[in-house]
Amino acid sequence: MRNLVNLHINTENMPDEKGYFGKFGGVYLPEELEKVMKEVADAYEKFSHDPSFLEELRELNATYTGRPSPIYHAKRLSLAAGGADIYLKREDLNHTGAHKVNHCLGEALLAKRMGKKKVIAETGAGQHGVALATAAALLGLECDIYMGAIDVKKEAPNVSRMKVLGAKVIPVTRGTQTLKDAVDAAFEAYLEDPINQIYCIGTVVGPHPFPMMVRDFQSVIGTEAREQMLDMEAQLPDAVVACVGGGSNAMGMFSAFIDDKDVALHGVEPAGKGLDSGLHAATITKGKEGILHGTLSLVLQDDKGETLPVYSIASGLDYPGVGPQHSYLHSIGRVNYHPITDREAVEAFYVLSRMEGIIPALESSHAVAYGVKLAQELGKGKKVLICLSGRGDKDIDFVMEHYPLQEYEPEDNIQDEYKEFIKHIGGEKN
Repeated sequence: MRNLVNLHINTENMPDEKGYFGKFGGVYLPEELEKVMKEVADAYEKFSHDPSFLEELRELNATYTGRPSPIYHAKRLSLAAGGADIYLKREDLNHTGAHKVNHCLGEALLAKRMGKKKVIAETGAGQHGVALATAAALLGLECDIYMGAIDVKKEAPNVSRMKVLGAKVIPVTRGTQTLKDAVDAAFEAYLEDPINQIYCIGTVVGPHPFPMMVRDFQSVIGTEAREQMLDMEAQLPDAVVACVGGGSNAMGMFSAFIDDKDVALHGVEPAGKGLDSGLHAATITKGKEGILHGTLSLVLQDDKGETLPVYSIASGLDYPGVGPQHSYLHSIGRVNYHPITDREAVEAFYVLSRMEGIIPALESSHAVAYGVKLAQELGKGKKVLICLSGRGDKDIDFVMEHYPLQEYEPEDNIQDEYKEFIKHIGGEKN
């Protein structure tokens, strides 16, 4: 178990020394890049046990990020849903507005200790880009962010934030112009100069050590949440829910509960316009084993093994792969993964905003949507803990323009109180 910032991680000694979670993970890269990954892995192994590194990260988490983030009992939402009590782990309250800052501070500190001059990364919704640009500004590092051209337009507020922080935002215009293509471009840029720069990947994907390293930095979410639930309610939650694109916030949350067999773990994937529409990014639900961005995991691909284009209303979820540890946890049945459509996510976006005064990111809205369904299924007396991975400031203009409130009332399976509330705030559909 890694000695990182009071983390409660028990991953059954995973990954192994070659970076495998069961049969998933590893390093599938050209030989020259394998050597670069070995350098990063060795440095992480060294500094993750270095008291001065841990103390610096711990202090920044407390005084810069604002940790611990609180757990909030969403009483009105719980009452309206009519089932289990719903709790939110408020990662949206972190500095920069999402969970991404947790691993970006760790990665930037690692880069500084390794003597790197520049950090580079991909971003989808822009939250990782903003968080890394923030960490780079804090530590005096140059920062290049690769972002799909579609996402540059869609997430304009975050693009502006990155530029204000001093980062260079590089639009990626090839392929689907979204997250996968941004990852491709960032890896290529890393190959050009692995001596002076380091790739700070934005989630638990990619070759070893990235899935392990990002999970470890993010597991502060689960560590805090576990302790907070015990302090608040004198018991663990019955279920934990988090959205999954690549899967960093989910792995951070799940890591502390993996050994608690009475706690059900639920990952929520983007079903987009529907699983049969071809416009989704439900990798675990519809994917097959394959290699993407240097690791073996589940990948959305055609019969020839070509990666399929993906789609989600949430830019941070439209990735055709998933972290190898998620693939492993799915394979052994420890985590259940569920698809949520755009419509359901937008409903959750509006409902949480109006019922609790909390505007969630569209990524987080997927988790909220499934969490409400689960609360209804479990019934009264149970407790559902949702990772609210980010806030929705970046999404407001897009949602209001493309998804008018009055067109997004909940479906008929929602409790009457919940449904009537939406009618009251949005009006009946025509």
